[in-house]
Amino acid sequence: MKKSTLPTGRWVWILLAGLFAVLLLILPRTGKFNYDYRKGSPWTYDNLVAQFDFPILKTAEELQSERDAAGGRMIPYYRYSEETAQQVIRSAEALSYGPLAASKARIMSALSAIYERGVMVEDSGGATGEVIFIQRDKRATRTPVSNVYSIAKARARVYSDAVGPAGSNLDSLLTAVGIYDLIVPNLVYDKETTALVHAQSADYISPTQGYVNAGQLIVSKGELVTAEVQQLLDSYKAEYGQSVGYGGPRILLWLGNALIALAIVLIFFLSVVYTNPAVFEDRNRFAYLVFIVLLTAVLSLLAIRVNGNLLYLIPFSLMALYLLAFFSKRVVLPVYIISLLPMLISAQSGVELFVMYLVAGVVAMLVFDYFNRGWKQFVTALIVFASLLLTFLGFRLLTGSYTGSELERGFFLFLGSMLSVAGYPLIYLFEKLFGLVSNSRLEELSDTDNKLLVELAQKAPGTFQHSLQVMNMADAAAASIGANVALVRAGSLYHDIGKTVNPQCFVENEAMGTRFHAGLTAKESAREILKHVPDGVALARRANLPEIIVDFIRSHHGVSCTGYFYNKFVNEGGDPAEKGDFTYDGMKPRTREQCIVMLCDSIEAASRTLTDNKPETFDAFVERMVQAKMDDGQLDDCEISLKELGTIKSVLKSYLSRLYHDRIVYPKREK
Repeated sequence: MKKSTLPTGRWVWILLAGLFAVLLLILPRTGKFNYDYRKGSPWTYDNLVAQFDFPILKTAEELQSERDAAGGRMIPYYRYSEETAQQVIRSAEALSYGPLAASKARIMSALSAIYERGVMVEDSGGATGEVIFIQRDKRATRTPVSNVYSIAKARARVYSDAVGPAGSNLDSLLTAVGIYDLIVPNLVYDKETTALVHAQSADYISPTQGYVNAGQLIVSKGELVTAEVQQLLDSYKAEYGQSVGYGGPRILLWLGNALIALAIVLIFFLSVVYTNPAVFEDRNRFAYLVFIVLLTAVLSLLAIRVNGNLLYLIPFSLMALYLLAFFSKRVVLPVYIISLLPMLISAQSGVELFVMYLVAGVVAMLVFDYFNRGWKQFVTALIVFASLLLTFLGFRLLTGSYTGSELERGFFLFLGSMLSVAGYPLIYLFEKLFGLVSNSRLEELSDTDNKLLVELAQKAPGTFQHSLQVMNMADAAAASIGANVALVRAGSLYHDIGKTVNPQCFVENEAMGTRFHAGLTAKESAREILKHVPDGVALARRANLPEIIVDFIRSHHGVSCTGYFYNKFVNEGGDPAEKGDFTYDGMKPRTREQCIVMLCDSIEAASRTLTDNKPETFDAFVERMVQAKMDDGQLDDCEISLKELGTIKSVLKSYLSRLYHDRIVYPKREK
């Protein structure tokens, strides 16, 4: 048997080179903070010294506390009335001071000083606070309440500055002259602006508190990472990710990215070699694998460049489902893991994101088998979200790091999980673009209400029952070695579809008392038998069946010989060299699925001739049938291994023993 290892097609290497080139171009060329730390654990690295100035970020608790404080403290807003102040000064100048004439200059000076600062009403809008805003000449300034005057304070200032005649009552004189009556507020309370300023000040709280200068020690080797040290490290990490570029020679940067890209491509290539090298023989299937790896890498790296929080929004677990639609789980899992590597390498929280989406992808692959149609896809999305959220919370509890954006990221995870439902139908677009057949399409083809299968059941009922039995046997065999069960089921149902063209030619469809081959020579009979393969190919292509199903029709007999009629021909004196007239013009099985259908087809048909139901009979029969295919070279081009063949033989032996067990003979009832 042929076991593919390395690809021979040039296009494989071209696609791998394209993958390498794109990864090289999109890998980030900025610095990454390559330190892992946790509150309560010692700093295991060398002394960390700041390479640049950076602000110290406030913790989420500090920010929330300041917001609460700002929300509960309202600073009143006043407008300074220049007109009122000037009117008071002019009115004071025009008064007749009488006995206070000597104090006029002092009183006028006091009033000027009072109205320069402003006079307010004591009970207006919040004068009991510590500060107020005063707008004057289109500029608002924050002013302590103690710097402005109330009416009582203004009168007291005038009283203290004025000088009356000896023995007189100064307060009565100021009242009589009318000075006190002139003192009125010129600071007008603005309720609407106060509310607006209050809302803005509550919304905007400075996220930083102080700076660390370049060259300053942040943490020493062996020092315990306390809450304060963690705050410094978080601040340094945030600034590092935003501001630090690559400072070395550019050629070394490109060389580093090239080595990383090459490593990813190499791991991807070897994962296909070890899991399913037959993929290299199908250009479209391999191109689709490369496309999914590129799509995942591009989405993750673009999100890193635009906004790292977008990584929590993109439904990366959907990529696992995109792969699962066309490949078995043994291929999907390693390729999906590899597609997440660029995010692991480049994102600041790469380990956290990688583990989150790895868990989500594995969970999606598991539950999608049960919830994959209609509204049930939302159940899959909710389960995936739950796995993401639990992993996310696990990292938060593990690191003790809370950035204040947990709710936003949690919402992004939920939204991304729901987006996976909207994004799943893109599989049908990929199916057309790459010429592939999804598992959903295979399940549709396996519906026995399809036109071709209905026609087969009506025209060739014996063949239809044979196909159903082959499907059941192949289903069990495929599941035992991890082959594509959906593909095997569809291939089994359509492998003999060509018999609908001439159903009476085949013994399972002959009507009672009729013999189609009576009167025909062995060569003529063989010609009619052999035609069901090209007839099936023609029917399948007219019905637009996928080429992968057509391959089952072409390969279920391989290039074997119709032994019954060939032996008859030779026994009747025919030339053995004319074996080509009795040989199917098909192709040898190449995939495990095609091999399974070939074996199940021949074993199911031949098992009808068995007369003994003993287990050892089935053991010898299956061994003989499989060995005959191997001796005839029909499995030479197939990717299947001897171990997998052994598993399939065990399953088929067990299946036949359960199918053809002894029946109970019902006793006759005595009269």
